[in-house]
Amino acid sequence: MKALITGASSGIGRAMARYLGSQGHELILVSRDKEKLEELQKELKTRTTIIVMDLTITSNVKSLYVMCKNENIDILINNAGFGLCGKFTETDLNRELEMLELNIKAVHILTKQFAKDMSRRNKGYILNVASSAGFYPGPLMATYYATKAYVLRLTEAIYYELKKDKSKVVVSCLCPGPVDTNFNNVANVHFSVKPMNCDKVAKYAIDKMLKKHKLVIIPGVKMKLAHFFGHFVSDKTLMRFAYRIQAKKLQ
Repeated sequence: MKALITGASSGIGRAMARYLGSQGHELILVSRDKEKLEELQKELKTRTTIIVMDLTITSNVKSLYVMCKNENIDILINNAGFGLCGKFTETDLNRELEMLELNIKAVHILTKQFAKDMSRRNKGYILNVASSAGFYPGPLMATYYATKAYVLRLTEAIYYELKKDKSKVVVSCLCPGPVDTNFNNVANVHFSVKPMNCDKVAKYAIDKMLKKHKLVIIPGVKMKLAHFFGHFVSDKTLMRFAYRIQAKKLQ
């Protein structure tokens, strides 16, 4: 199979590329970081194409689809994204708008276009990388949490539509907790709990998607428990917890 992965130069995206490559899948890897993409391409033993592109620019996202639409993509992984921590009234607006472009708009465009193609072929896999943040309100990371809620709810709705159509296209959403990636450096935060290994998260997510056709994928027992018990807690209580967690990240 052939997989297209955005945000493939580091973190979960790179780990997914390595895992899929180890399984013999052909890869198309997208990122702004040319040097890291080239390093990864040399490392991988499977056929790999790299595309250096900034997906915060809508025209680039559309161009990416045009470049890949005839490649018969079997697996789309929307992994590119970033976060920003701080008070909503103090964080940089332009940076937040870039986040909306990447975390929401790019995911929306690529999911829609490739879902249409896959539906016509009646096969394919789409994995949208959200976050456990998508389950909760997120004071001090308000925009980031909101973007991941969008990705989660969009994926769930598409899943149900495809199910009603009896489609064989599989749509999944990965919602990890803290993962050991470059995310905290970009977002300028420090995790208050031990992050998971990104290689383990990548393998778990891909296996759950390809083998189990799982809709919402939550790696780690702690995050599964947190999500479960979150159903029994009010939004105001969740906001208090989230605020305390984000405040610790800023220390």
